[in-house]
Amino acid sequence: MASSYTDNSGIELIGVGEQSGTWGTTTNNNLEIIDKALNGVTDITVSGDMNIAVDDGDKTSNGHTRVLKLTGSLSSSATLTITDASREAFYIVHNTTGQQVNIRQRTSGTTQELADASTNIPNLGKGFIYADGKGTSGASVVDLLDGATGNLDMLAGSTTATSTTIADADRLIVNDNGTMVQAAVTDLSTYVNANLVTVPSAITSASDTLTPSSAQSIYQKVDTSSNNVALTLAIGSLAIGQYIIVDKISSSNTLTLTYPSNSQGVSLGNSVSFAIAINQNGTVFTFVETIKY
Repeated sequence: MASSYTDNSGIELIGVGEQSGTWGTTTNNNLEIIDKALNGVTDITVSGDMNIAVDDGDKTSNGHTRVLKLTGSLSSSATLTITDASREAFYIVHNTTGQQVNIRQRTSGTTQELADASTNIPNLGKGFIYADGKGTSGASVVDLLDGATGNLDMLAGSTTATSTTIADADRLIVNDNGTMVQAAVTDLSTYVNANLVTVPSAITSASDTLTPSSAQSIYQKVDTSSNNVALTLAIGSLAIGQYIIVDKISSSNTLTLTYPSNSQGVSLGNSVSFAIAINQNGTVFTFVETIKY
């Protein structure tokens, strides 16, 4: 039996009774091919379209190694073709060429068929690809990381945005005290609503000063059922644009609102009503509206 080669890695199978005196050389060559296929890393300088070849018995072929680091300085995209088209192989690919690299094995078919049977790895992208070896008219190269790379890029700080409508069923990735979890946007809504506005106990004293102690807007009830109330509003720790809503919850007596630095303000008479005061510039409130109902 004459020597032959394995279908995928091109390892030489020595025929019975052949290669007397050179058997060891062939065996060592085969072992080097196996070693590269398991753990080899090859830098491939890409200057344009080229082949990733797995040549029978040739340990120097650039397609024998497991990791392909694509280097160079391309001015436009390039196509790398895994040959021959009957080889089954998988590679870890790191593209540093400066341009997108298209990797294929199929070489015949329509433009769309060739595109569908190929995989694209962007500059600085990584791929974990396999070639199925189904011939020049049927072979496909598939990136097992397709989709995952984009998600990892987003987590790493990609600024690419996609227009979307947020719905209750959507999820956000959150670091929950050291554990990464998917949180429902409804949970986020609950948290934001709970911390967006402070709701203190109702004020009943005849005079009081409301001074926000944190950067949260305030919804403040005032109960005037027992007496008239004079309430002074202070900016406190409010940020510009935050507000205080004062809700007079009784139709008895009156509520007078004033600023701490001057006598301006508003008086709410014998009706149930509320007023909105907005932090205008960090030092002054603006009363926007009073409503009676």
